[in-house]
Amino acid sequence: MSIQLTVLSRDTFGKKTSALRRQGFIPAELYGHGLKNVHLAVAQKDFQRTFVQAGENALVELTVGGAKHAVMICDVSRDPVSDEVMSVDFYQVRLDERVKVKVPVHFAGEAPAVKELGGVLVKAMQEIEIEALPADIPPAFTVPLEPLVQIGASLRVKDIVVTGGVKVLVEPETVIATITEKAAEEVAPVAPATVDSVVVETEEKKAERAAKKDSETQSPAAPEGRQQ
Repeated sequence: MSIQLTVLSRDTFGKKTSALRRQGFIPAELYGHGLKNVHLAVAQKDFQRTFVQAGENALVELTVGGAKHAVMICDVSRDPVSDEVMSVDFYQVRLDERVKVKVPVHFAGEAPAVKELGGVLVKAMQEIEIEALPADIPPAFTVPLEPLVQIGASLRVKDIVVTGGVKVLVEPETVIATITEKAAEEVAPVAPATVDSVVVETEEKKAERAAKKDSETQSPAAPEGRQQ
């Protein structure tokens, strides 16, 4: 294990952890095989650096008061507004026991069907569940997009390169990414004006005006009121 992280034991709980965060620490928990729950505090900058390297599926060598533990970062709680890490759980694993984890999918390159044919890349999966020994868990699956050369082409789980000892727990035919046609914009058709329609409309207007004029000319004068 090349990823190492040193943490401290803590004896502050509940609302008092707010002061811990103001001092630049994140409250954390350590638990796992044959281990009583241990309350920890980890420096924010140290955790952020480690999390970038390890994510939630790589092994980390956690040092607590001189004792070393092989752990995985199993839960990271964040503030919904600031996205600040509020708490962390570390799970101690046995190196000889297989675990189930979800490995992220990273798409590499550009699909020719997108670049040359104007297709749309639809990413159907962002992570894939596997089972493996902790030391065999890959940090990510890299999926090249170059094989997608035509509209309708797809990449499936069976196309992923998997190293020995890793068992993929997703059906091989499951689509990871596919190319679809760009949806046509639906625009209501506008009928073009023709010369005939303009002429007809003009003639109708003329006829209406003439009829109105004739009506006004032929109307009898209103009778004068009776003299008293």
